[in-house]
Amino acid sequence: MEHERGRIAAINISRERGTQKRSVPEARLRADWGIEGDAHAGHWHRQVSLLGYDAFHAFEEKGAPIHFGSFGENLLVTGFDFKSLPVGTRLRSGEVLLEITQIGKQCHSGCEIFHLMGDCIMPREGVFARVLHGGVLKEGDWLERVDETPDGEPA
Repeated sequence: MEHERGRIAAINISRERGTQKRSVPEARLRADWGIEGDAHAGHWHRQVSLLGYDAFHAFEEKGAPIHFGSFGENLLVTGFDFKSLPVGTRLRSGEVLLEITQIGKQCHSGCEIFHLMGDCIMPREGVFARVLHGGVLKEGDWLERVDETPDGEPA
């Protein structure tokens, strides 16, 4: 299997749902929970949201006044077209192992970006994952598509 990989351009969290996320240099992820200190963490299938940097940058070039975290993404990553990855895809960075659980989501009507631009990329470009194995992620870390089980053994 060809391994895709990219760098984590930004890690974003918010303490409350419905607010824009702010960038942090690193974050601790807990298995079956998500990012510590992020309002969307919990025992459900959308513990961490990911967005490809190319999709973000293309939207930015349309003149959108956006910043890292504007779309509610936890991880903004270079080198991935996340919407093309199937549910069940596993991604590893150091000790952290994520599994994609959902591609896109309906944009809520209060989305500031949609009201401003008439469009939002998260519904078609963003993906959601659950944390299979926790650890610390830092801005600039590599994220790689892997073919392994949660305990690190080949599938």
